[in-house]
Amino acid sequence: MECRGGAVWCRLKFLMRKVLPRMSAVRAASKAKPKPPQPELAGAGSRVKRRNYGKGHGYTIDGVKADGVTTLIGEGIPKPALINWAANTTAGYAVDHWDELGELPVSKRLDVLKGARYADVDQAAQKGTAVHELAERILHGEEVQVPDELAPYVNNAVRFLDEWKIRPILSETVVYSLRGKYAGTLDMVVTSDLLPGKVILADWKTSRSGIYGEAALQLSAYANSDFYVDANGVDQPTSALGITDHWGIWVRPDGYDVLPLDNSAETFRTFQYAATVARRARGLMELRGSALVRPDVAS
Repeated sequence: MECRGGAVWCRLKFLMRKVLPRMSAVRAASKAKPKPPQPELAGAGSRVKRRNYGKGHGYTIDGVKADGVTTLIGEGIPKPALINWAANTTAGYAVDHWDELGELPVSKRLDVLKGARYADVDQAAQKGTAVHELAERILHGEEVQVPDELAPYVNNAVRFLDEWKIRPILSETVVYSLRGKYAGTLDMVVTSDLLPGKVILADWKTSRSGIYGEAALQLSAYANSDFYVDANGVDQPTSALGITDHWGIWVRPDGYDVLPLDNSAETFRTFQYAATVARRARGLMELRGSALVRPDVAS
């Protein structure tokens, strides 16, 4: 079959023709296989709700706002490297747009430079979201149309699915913890024909800088959640998935890496510590009382 387009696009179409039948077959078999009812859960729906708004999303459990996993990690783990990143990004923008900035009033230049790092984050986040969405559709056995600028990323995501002989169990699934009062959305739970007996919780990562250790905390929180929401919108126990391994899949234009992430009890405790710090930090102002009045001048 003739393939029109660049070499990356042609390779991607070839890989999708190999991968999609396997994904579709797994999905069909999963739907056909009857699942035993959970007496306390079957027909009960879900106690967690995810609401999308603007560029983000939020969760409620039993109608009460719940913390997101990545929010707790972001607020509970110091990130000193972000200070240098923000300075370098702002300086780089100034150099790249020197003439344009020179035509603006001084106060306007300051406003533009203040927002430069957020524009960089937004662009990276949009790319990551788009790659995630396309990868999820491929996991569902769909053939997708890929924008040229994302083709290298999606090509390598499909390469991972093909070369590691991946079979999906769950994808883009909400999980939550009643005990921990948190919720999140995992990328995928899969098996690999190359690793019999393994059930893998995996997360796509597309950042330029790679996968940080915080990813292990994120997946540990998902794996130790109480429930996940199945395709019918019903809560099911996360422990029933039998997850054995945690992986970060770092997808780049030039390839991909599969990085194992620690899934020990100690890593989950570290997430719990981070969650405690994040929550306590929000209430620090409550630790300060009002100004005292000297007893000798009190009315």
